[in-house]
Amino acid sequence: MDEILVETWTELHEQLYAGAWQEDLARHRSNFSFRGRSDGEEGLETTLLRLGGDPRSLEVYLVRNFRKYAGRREVPSNSIWDWLALGKHHGLPTRLLDWTYSPYVALHFATADRACYDRDGVVWCVDYVRAKELLPDPLRDVLEHEGANVFTPELLGRAAPGLRELDGLAREPFCLFLEPPSLDERIVNQYALFSLLSDPTARLDDWLDQHADLARRLVVPAALKWEIRDKLDQANITERVLFPGLDGLSAWLTRYYRPRNAGA
Repeated sequence: MDEILVETWTELHEQLYAGAWQEDLARHRSNFSFRGRSDGEEGLETTLLRLGGDPRSLEVYLVRNFRKYAGRREVPSNSIWDWLALGKHHGLPTRLLDWTYSPYVALHFATADRACYDRDGVVWCVDYVRAKELLPDPLRDVLEHEGANVFTPELLGRAAPGLRELDGLAREPFCLFLEPPSLDERIVNQYALFSLLSDPTARLDDWLDQHADLARRLVVPAALKWEIRDKLDQANITERVLFPGLDGLSAWLTRYYRPRNAGA
């Protein structure tokens, strides 16, 4: 996988939008999903793996009890994929990882944590269109029939109605991308999607090491974070927009008005 250290705001944009021109459409339409992290040393480990223990067994218990105690009205259907998306959205440890179609939203998450301004950040970029070509035939057939590149819960349920069925589609782990339902404004405003590995014990960065041509890793130097942050604020990419409500508003105001020389 290419690791690219960007040095300027302009170079960062060139890398984020590299390959976005679609000749057949005569439009700039990127095939990449983005994930920004404030600490560049952080890998692509799911919250389920970070929980410890046996991920496969724990996932069953977590999902079963989440469904039992959460209100049925919270999801548009009773699909396991709707429930996983809802759980991830509210902090449940899952095999899902957060991504976004928006490079600016990814940059927000690479620069939002003042405690990490002494270290480099990172934006992961993964080509979800090319990742689709590596899917087992039943999954790829569903997407091709719909003219889609990523799944919705309803589409994924056609080929794999449950976790066991998904795991059984191939012997080797594979990665798909899942668009969550519009559960609230946060999902919508963050232009969100999730990655999902067929094996809950696997790590996405390990999988990408085996498919290095699908991804690149943009290192955001600590020295560039303040410029990026100030320009994102002016572009209205802030907690107030990405986390609608009073909590997001308060987080934005606290960060925006804290002096630069104040502690984290």
